[in-house]
Amino acid sequence: MLIANITYSQTNNFTIEDVMSAPMPTDLIGHPTADKFAWVFNDKGSRNVWLYEDGASRAITTYEGDNGQGISGLSFSKVASTLMFHRGGAPNSRGELPNPTTEPLGVTRDIMEYDMMKDTLVKVTEGHSAKYAPHEHAMIYIKKGAVWHYNLESGEEKQLFKTRGGVGQLSWHPMGEAIAFRSSRGDHSFIGIYKFENGEIEFVSPSVDLDQHPVWSPDGTQLAFMKMANAKNVLPFMPIREASPWSIHVHNYGGNYKSNSEGNSNQTKSTIEIWKAKEGEGSAYRSINAERQLMWSKSGRLIFAWELNEYTNLYSIASDGQGSPLPLTPGPYEVQFVTLGHDDMIYASSNKGDVDRQHIYKVDPATGEKAPMTEGVGIEWRSATNGAGKVACLSSSYDKPAQPWIIYPQQELMAATELPETWPTDHLVQPEQVVFTASDGIQIHGQLFKPKSLAANSGSSAGQRHPAVIFFHGGSRRQMLLGFHHSGYYHNAYALNQYLADQGYVVLSVNYRSGIGYGMKFREALDYGATGASEYNDVIGAGLYLQSRDDVLRDKIGLWGGSYGGYLTALGLARASDVFAAGVDIHGVHDWNVVIKNFVPDYNAEKRAAYSALAYESSPMADIAGWRSPVLVIHGDDDRNVPFSESVDLVESLRPLGVHIEQLIFPDEVHGFLLHKNWLSAYKATADFFNRMIGGRSE
Repeated sequence: MLIANITYSQTNNFTIEDVMSAPMPTDLIGHPTADKFAWVFNDKGSRNVWLYEDGASRAITTYEGDNGQGISGLSFSKVASTLMFHRGGAPNSRGELPNPTTEPLGVTRDIMEYDMMKDTLVKVTEGHSAKYAPHEHAMIYIKKGAVWHYNLESGEEKQLFKTRGGVGQLSWHPMGEAIAFRSSRGDHSFIGIYKFENGEIEFVSPSVDLDQHPVWSPDGTQLAFMKMANAKNVLPFMPIREASPWSIHVHNYGGNYKSNSEGNSNQTKSTIEIWKAKEGEGSAYRSINAERQLMWSKSGRLIFAWELNEYTNLYSIASDGQGSPLPLTPGPYEVQFVTLGHDDMIYASSNKGDVDRQHIYKVDPATGEKAPMTEGVGIEWRSATNGAGKVACLSSSYDKPAQPWIIYPQQELMAATELPETWPTDHLVQPEQVVFTASDGIQIHGQLFKPKSLAANSGSSAGQRHPAVIFFHGGSRRQMLLGFHHSGYYHNAYALNQYLADQGYVVLSVNYRSGIGYGMKFREALDYGATGASEYNDVIGAGLYLQSRDDVLRDKIGLWGGSYGGYLTALGLARASDVFAAGVDIHGVHDWNVVIKNFVPDYNAEKRAAYSALAYESSPMADIAGWRSPVLVIHGDDDRNVPFSESVDLVESLRPLGVHIEQLIFPDEVHGFLLHKNWLSAYKATADFFNRMIGGRSE
């Protein structure tokens, strides 16, 4: 059964359009010397850059329409009154740019520049990964696999260099005399330095390892980078609790270090290892959300993330490697978004003391002294500082969508417009933190949304039971929170969970094992994903938890989720149709061997017989014969994460079983839908499907 042009009769307090009517902010940045911030607003698919300056904010671009063309990579010039950004998405494996509206002439991936004095916007060129020069009105960027230079005064564009493999992680020398970069060669990568003086490239301490994340010292005399060992037998969706320990190296740009390495007191080297992770659990690198994974403060400290004590915390170490790493965020909590401010302070969002929310802390990288910047029932992330000493972030709560705020020296909402009139503040419920037991005994966190009639009471009304829906996030390296999420994808998912609660469903959002926020052992869960599907214990545990509640109809429990959440939805329907009455599977994984090959093109299941057999047994396709519950399959056919063939094969396998199948297919749409109208269509179809399959409640 195909679904098209769904018309849904709204009977409750608000519509899907209402709860998705607020613009979503992203990419917040601050000006290094002036009282300015900038960010992107996605307003129902129309994406525009906004500028805050001297107490007022305004849109500085006027793009209209739900066209799917993203905006990212915002940056202020240090030497001109200009702001640069990228417009358009990255290509798929066939080199095709995202074009969800199927523009007949195609689309481009452009570098744009806005002049704040002249109020003009121009297209500079096509390309990506652009970086402003530190001491001239110029930029470097990547185009056609090469690094280019553009003089924004003269309009001169020229190719600087191209190396074997892929080039990325561009980093300007502070004086503008060189560019550091990563040259990826598959199973190894080098750190290179391109010198403008002679047009030559120097590879820094090349080895068989994966060298990456170069960062210059503030004075430009040194270059630090991370070194990680290649792991030939490690595939995506495998637990990694330990690895060959990663390390930090510092290159003396133009000189040598005196070293006692390898017992030779007379040896001199231009690059030295200043620190190495301890062996054992936590020795594998865990990334953070930051402009750079390695940061170099003006105080001479290198800042990095490390899972020494199971949790992703920040540390700093002297750039000469002397002394032990200084713990900046010690404790059983995790940092996620990290910014090195223009004031040389670290601003990090973490779930310290509030495990299912995030708040921002200010930390001195030299002393470790810290202070909370935000607290309460809100959620805060993506910090930025500016030249006027102000600190800003993006913030949401259970009933307010994400918005840009100044949080220091006083709280100030930066957006010039209020929430849409249709925003349903008074009708949104505050989700409850719940902890339930998986079928194998592990404690699992979730957020429980109860209809208003229940939320106003400690329990259910006498005899009243409701249908229920369980939501699984994607990733799986994600954590749903007790409010609107920092990711646009899950900001939308939270909105749908609120809408379903308003429709009369008890909704349980599950933070299943292999997700983030609860430590390394929870994230790197044993036997998870393609190595055993241990998350299925959490799926069943969630179902049993809801069945045990006196406000839930035991035989009317549905599942929904996207990507990895679609995988768990399909797994639940294939293995337990007696527990789960219906499901909505959005671009879900159905055969791990297919999806792994999407990330590792040379993956050969025949050469990995034992692994591939386990991967298949961990997939919904292995248990397809037990699938009886109706399902709605939603997918875009330009998906770059989960091949569209996963939905094709699932439907083909379910048809002979007589399973009730409905489809909603978006031509030319990618994994995280780019068009607002497609989000609306998907969510209206989801609510309509559940209302027809499990809707209703007892009197």
